[in-house]
Order: sequence, then C-alpha cells, then structure tokens
Amino acid sequence: MSIMVGQKAPDFKTTALVGREFQEVSLEGYKGKWVVLFFYPMDFTFVCPTELVEFNNKFDDFEDSDAVLLGGSTDTEYSHLGWVQSHADLGDLQYPLFADKTKRMAMDFGVLVPEEGVALRGTFIIDPDGILRWASVNDLNVGRNVDEVLRVLNALQTDELCPCNWNKGDATLDV
Repeated sequence: MSIMVGQKAPDFKTTALVGREFQEVSLEGYKGKWVVLFFYPMDFTFVCPTELVEFNNKFDDFEDSDAVLLGGSTDTEYSHLGWVQSHADLGDLQYPLFADKTKRMAMDFGVLVPEEGVALRGTFIIDPDGILRWASVNDLNVGRNVDEVLRVLNALQTDELCPCNWNKGDATLDV
C-alpha cells in the first residue's frame, strides 16, 4: 500500500529513540497536531546526519509552526542510540527517531527500496485530522531542503492559495 496526498495517512505504532530513552510513538498519539514525518535511508551514513542536524537546527521553527517532527529509518532503536552516541552532531536531537524495523511504515508510505531494505528520503506533512497534505521523495544520495519543508508547512497552514515562491508573511492570492 502506498499513500497519496489528500488521503488519510497510514497509522503506525513503533519504538522511537527520544533523547536517550526508548518510547512508543504512533500517529494516533499526535492527533490534532501537524506532523512532519521524514524517512532517511540508514544510520552510520554520510548524507543522513546532515539532514538530521538541519531538522534539529530548525526544530524551534517547526515548533513555532505547531508541528511535531518525527524522523526515522528502517534501522533499530538500538542502532539509532549507537549512532547518536557516536556522532557529536547528533547528540542533542530534539525530536524522536522512529525505528521502522518491520519496514511496514516505509512500505505504507511508499518509500521502501525492497532490494536494499532501506527507505528513500521521504518527507510527509500530515494535518491535524491525519490527512496527508504534502509528500516529497528524494533518491538515496540527495539530501532534502529543510527550509522548503518548513515553507510548505507554513503555506498549508494558511489554508489559502499560496503562489510560487510564497514564504511565511507573504500575501496569499485573492480570487
């Protein structure tokens, strides 16, 4: 199963690394909130930490936009813990890293690369009603633009028509 914009996002329940502890996270647990869910291919790689660090750098901006960040991969929560403990830039992540060990989430969101057992760099914005409002998928070797994710989130939250290159604070279109 794969999800399309405008459809109900697949629910999930999995273990996540939150700080240095393991906790259960689920889409249901964030009901009523905007959720930015992003997959990265795997721990202990090269492009992935640049993305995790940039999402962390923009954490306050997402929080100011009333959005929850959830990042993760098909690695285990133990792999996540080992990675953040061994990588100085990842030591203070302010958002959970989910562990999609069964690869079910990656399959449901349409980002699993079956031959490799890893997820593409998929980014999904889910509204407070659990509806997928935006999806973007990058190949394994190309990092995403976190500012663009934030820009699209802010545009979606206006619930108005936002022209090309719209940014928070810009006028929306009157029709």
